[in-house]
Amino acid sequence: HAISLSLHRAELGPDYIPSLPSHPHAPTPDKSELPVPRLEDSVRRYLAAQKPLLDDEQYRNTERIAKEFQKGIGKQLHQDLVELDKKNKYTSYISGPWFDMYLSAREPVVLNFNPFICLTPDPKEAYNKQLLRATNLVVSSIKFLNSLRSNCLRPDIYYVNPKWSKSRPFKHFIRFLPSSVAWYGALLVNAYPLDMSQYKCLFNSSRIPKLNKDELFTNECARHLLVMRNGHFYIFDVLDHLGNILHPSEIKAYLLYILQDADHLPESSLCYLTTEDRNTWAKVRQQLIEEGNEENLMKIDSAVFCLCLDNSSPKDDDELSHCMLHGNGFNRWFDKSFSLIVTSDGTAGINFEHSWGDGVAVLRFANEVHRNSTRHPALVPQSALSAVKCERLEFKLNDSVKSAINTARMKFDKTKQKMFVRQFRFQKFGKEFIVKQKLSPDAVFQLACQITAYRQYGKMVSCYEACSTAAFKHGRTETIRPTSVLSQQCSRAFVEERSKHAVAELRDLIDKCSRYHRRLQLEADMSPSHFFVKHHGSVGFDRHLFALKHLAASKGEHMPEFFLDSAYQRINHNILSTSTLHSPAVHLGGFGPVVPDGFGIGYHVFDTWLGCNVTSYLDKEQQEFLSSLELSLNDILDVLEGNPLA
Repeated sequence: HAISLSLHRAELGPDYIPSLPSHPHAPTPDKSELPVPRLEDSVRRYLAAQKPLLDDEQYRNTERIAKEFQKGIGKQLHQDLVELDKKNKYTSYISGPWFDMYLSAREPVVLNFNPFICLTPDPKEAYNKQLLRATNLVVSSIKFLNSLRSNCLRPDIYYVNPKWSKSRPFKHFIRFLPSSVAWYGALLVNAYPLDMSQYKCLFNSSRIPKLNKDELFTNECARHLLVMRNGHFYIFDVLDHLGNILHPSEIKAYLLYILQDADHLPESSLCYLTTEDRNTWAKVRQQLIEEGNEENLMKIDSAVFCLCLDNSSPKDDDELSHCMLHGNGFNRWFDKSFSLIVTSDGTAGINFEHSWGDGVAVLRFANEVHRNSTRHPALVPQSALSAVKCERLEFKLNDSVKSAINTARMKFDKTKQKMFVRQFRFQKFGKEFIVKQKLSPDAVFQLACQITAYRQYGKMVSCYEACSTAAFKHGRTETIRPTSVLSQQCSRAFVEERSKHAVAELRDLIDKCSRYHRRLQLEADMSPSHFFVKHHGSVGFDRHLFALKHLAASKGEHMPEFFLDSAYQRINHNILSTSTLHSPAVHLGGFGPVVPDGFGIGYHVFDTWLGCNVTSYLDKEQQEFLSSLELSLNDILDVLEGNPLA
C-alpha cells in the first residue's frame, strides 16, 4: 500500500540535480550574504522616492531631516547594524526584524496578510472532480514533501543564460561536483542557486497566537493530514513511519468518508477564532487549553498541511477570489503555513500564512504539485469507492469560548462584506508587443497604474512593488518604488498636458520610465548576475531603513525624528500595493489592500494580454480605478503605435 521513496525520485525526472548548498538544511557560502547597504545610498534613494510625493517645502524639510539623520543618530544605528550583521553570519540582517514585524502584528492574518493563488484546472476535464482532484493534489504534495526532506528536490536556481545553464552538459557537470563546491561550479556558468531556508516551514507548521508576539511552530515528526469540511476537523496519517505515502486509493477513501460524514455545520466553529485580533485569539486559545483541548490543537498545528474541502462552487473569478482569499470563515484554519482548498467543482487554490515565508516558496510548491498531479495523476476516474472512517476532532467549549467564537464570526462577516474584489483584463496587447517595443512589460503596467492614480487623485501616491531577495542567504523581499520623478512627468503629460506633447515626446517619456524602472528592479532585487558578475553594490532602501528603525526601537530610546517625519509615514502608507504573478500553473492570485484606503493589485502580463486582481474596501473608488486603468493602457497603446492622444 506504500509508494516507495525511489518512485518519488524517479518521478522528478531528468531535471533532477542533487541539492546545492542553497537547500534549507545546507550552509550557504559567505558570498551570498545579503549586504547591508551604505547609509548614504539608502538616504539618497529614499529622497529620490520622496521627491514626486512632496511639494517643494515638504521636500526641503524631509531632506533636512534625512541629512541630519545620516550624519547623526542614523550613522550610529547603521554602524550598530553592521556590527550585528557581522556577528550573525548564519542569517541576513533583515531576517530577524522581518519575522518580528509579522509576528508582532496584532491585526487578523486573514485579509491583512494571507495571500492566495488559484491553480489552473486539470487539462483533463474528468479529473476536475472534487474527490479525485483533492486526492491527486494531496499525493503530489506529499511527493514534494518527501523530495524536499530527502534532499532530492531540484534547487531554486536563477539562470542568467537559460539556454546554457539548463542544458544537459551543465546538469552533468553539477551532478558530479562535490556539494561543497557545487555552488561555485554553478557560478561559473552564471547559474545562481537561491536561498531555500523558508521551505522548512512549508509543512507541519503553524503560527501560534501569543500575547504581543506570535510564535512559529514546526513538528517534522507528525505524519497526519488535517482535512476540513463544513467547519469540522478530521485527521488521518498520510505517511507511514518510513515516510512512504499512503496508497492513493486509501487517501481517496478517507476523503470520501469526510465528505459524507460532515453533512452539517457545527454549533460553534472554532475556525472563526483564527480570523480574530491576535491578542484576543491568544487569550481564547489559552482558555481552550485549560478546558482540555491542548492535544487537539497540537494535532492541528503539527499536521502536514490543511486540506479544505469546500461545499461551494464559485460562479466567476470574483467569487473565486473571495473564496480563496477569505472563504466563509468556518472552513479555514488561517494560522496553518498553507491550506490547500478544493471547491465542490474541483477548483483548487492555496491560502498561506505570510510570516514564515514569501511567495517564492509557495509558487514553487504550487508549480510542482500542479505539474505532477496533471502529468502523473495518482488516481484516474473510476467507480465509487467504499469510505474508510477516520478521526474527527471534538472540542470542549465552555460558554466563554462559545461567546468568543460568536463575536469573531460577527466581526469576520462584517469585515468580509466590506471587501470588494474585481478582475481586470486588457486584451489589446501583452508581453510580446511590449518586448517588440523594446520596453519592460513590468514597467509598462506599473506606469499605467501611476497614470491611473494621478488621474484619480490629482497627485502621485505611494506605490509598493514586492520583489524577492532570495539570491541571498535568508533573503526575504525588497521594495521597488515605481513612483518617481519620471513617472510623475509622464503622468502629467498623459493626464493634464495631453495636447501639449507630440507623440514622439510622449514615447520618449515612456522609454525613460521603462529604463528607470528596470534600474529600480536591479537595485531592489540585487539579481545575482548584477551583483556577483558586475560587482555592483546598488540595492533598495526600504529594508535597510526598516532594520534601522527596528534597531532604534529595540534600544528603548526616543525614536529618531527621521522615522517620525510625516513624509516617512506617507511613503509607507502604500495606496497601491502591487505584486506580479505569472505561472502556467496559476489561474489568478491576490491579497488584501495594506491600508484601508488603498488597493491590493496582483497582476500578470501574458504574451497577448495583461490583467490584474484588485482588492479594496472602497467600492466606488475601485471601479473608478479600473475604468481609468483601461483608459491609461489605451493611451499608452496609442502612443506606442504612433497615434496622437484623443
